[in-house]
Amino acid sequence: MKNGIHPKLNPVVFVDGKNEFITRSTMTSTEKRDIDGVEHFVITVEISSATHPFFTGKQKLIDTAGRVERFNRKYNRPAGK
Repeated sequence: MKNGIHPKLNPVVFVDGKNEFITRSTMTSTEKRDIDGVEHFVITVEISSATHPFFTGKQKLIDTAGRVERFNRKYNRPAGK
């Protein structure tokens, strides 16, 4: 590997409310937290895989069947053509 071309990976903890994900990232912040003797940067996120509706199974399904009918009505096309 070439020296000086790779970004520095830092230990970080991503915080989403009460959920925390400890990993490494190129991101930094002014807030730091000591976890198991290692100083981690704290990155606050609004949504993560622990709270996103797609991953939690609480996703709302959108009625897509009505979209075709609205398109046909808008452009005066008979259904099925």
